[in-house]
Amino acid sequence: MLSKHNLKKLLKQNYPILAILIGVSLISIAMGPYLTLDTDLEFSTAQGILKWGYPYINAWGNLFNEPPLGFYTEAAVFQVFGFSVVNGVALITLFGLACTFMVYKLGKELYNETTGLFGAAFFALAPWELVLSRSFLIDVQCLLFSLIYLYFGILAIRKDSVKLAGFAGIFFAAALLTKLYAVFMLLPLLLLFIVHRPLNKKQIISQLGVFSLPAFLSSLLWYQIIMGKELLYLFQHNDFKDLNFPNIPVSYMFVANFLVNDGLGVFFVSAVFISFAIGLIFWKRLSKQTVISDLICIAAILSILGLVMYLAVNLNLKAPYNSAVKYIYQSLPFFSLGAASLVTKAGLLLKSEKKSMRAKRALLMGVSIVGFFLVAMALVANMATARELASTSYLIFRVQPDIDFGYAFHVDSPISQDSILFTFQFIGFLVVLSGLLWIGRKYIENLFRLMYKIMITPHSVLNVKQFHTK
Repeated sequence: MLSKHNLKKLLKQNYPILAILIGVSLISIAMGPYLTLDTDLEFSTAQGILKWGYPYINAWGNLFNEPPLGFYTEAAVFQVFGFSVVNGVALITLFGLACTFMVYKLGKELYNETTGLFGAAFFALAPWELVLSRSFLIDVQCLLFSLIYLYFGILAIRKDSVKLAGFAGIFFAAALLTKLYAVFMLLPLLLLFIVHRPLNKKQIISQLGVFSLPAFLSSLLWYQIIMGKELLYLFQHNDFKDLNFPNIPVSYMFVANFLVNDGLGVFFVSAVFISFAIGLIFWKRLSKQTVISDLICIAAILSILGLVMYLAVNLNLKAPYNSAVKYIYQSLPFFSLGAASLVTKAGLLLKSEKKSMRAKRALLMGVSIVGFFLVAMALVANMATARELASTSYLIFRVQPDIDFGYAFHVDSPISQDSILFTFQFIGFLVVLSGLLWIGRKYIENLFRLMYKIMITPHSVLNVKQFHTK
């Protein structure tokens, strides 16, 4: 058993991530449930499982042509706690919190603990995530399994472990049996695999085998043996057949419009852009691990966005265009880690400033201050958006700023402006902020100390204390 001293030590060490999870829970209380047409379909499918044992959407035996695992998970919760959208959304919210924790773990593994914590906060407070985690949709469950298999896959590659590759394969199979979007996380794994370049061919074959086998066997079991369908049945989904409405102009800018205006916000997007720009321009001042992780995040984002833009614009498919909020959802963790790494990069630039000439010192300090400013404004702006979302009865994630065309949600009972639930949101934001300030206190302390020394000794060479990053 843990002693009182050890328990306090454990809580102190894990306070930042606990604060983020608790704070986001308080913020989410006031929001949703957000309902869509897909909510009705998923609710009917979960009912079909309880009635007939299979994901039928009606009594005529029409199979909902999505992978089945998410609906079985929802049906299990309904069986225990009762049939209601509230219970279903509570399950999705728990999946969202688990995704937040996995973003933290991935950030810690790819960058460092500071980036992991800020990445978790960016992810959880993004309007994109706040809405989806309070909606009865299987997308969040798919993302959770995808993040878990990506995490175990990274560990398997770095530790050259067949056992960890097997764990990754199990969760890859679970993600793929939840939604086809699970394949998006394969690219970061492939890039990391190429970077590490394992030499033992037998070990490579073993890892690939144990990773791929669960997904192949589970898909074969479900589609061919149980349902009597072919393995390619999933690609017969209406999303791959439905063309755009002829009166809606299609543009490659639909993804950028969604990200800047509704999904993330201008400060969040700016933080991501500046962070990756710093990584590319000042790569010699950063660690090798940071540079590699940046390249992995950039490649993952561009590949996901590029594929969805190709489906929407080149193939003229309506679903990827209209439903960008769902189709590019698996890129959100990489956006979050990109923005979060700006904290560490800005700190490292301030640390290296003492070794530079006077003009370069001013440049590095200016870039660092801009970086810290964007991080702070992105978090505050997303919290303000959370307040607006809580009192909104209808919202649409537009893909064009001047046309009401996009993925829409409605809330049956939005809260009033004087609701006490806004107090919970404010407390939740303070709790999240306390966790971030706890981990970033050294950055803030050294930044103010540096600014003070510049004001009193403008012509001297500053002796700046080193920043400590975990």
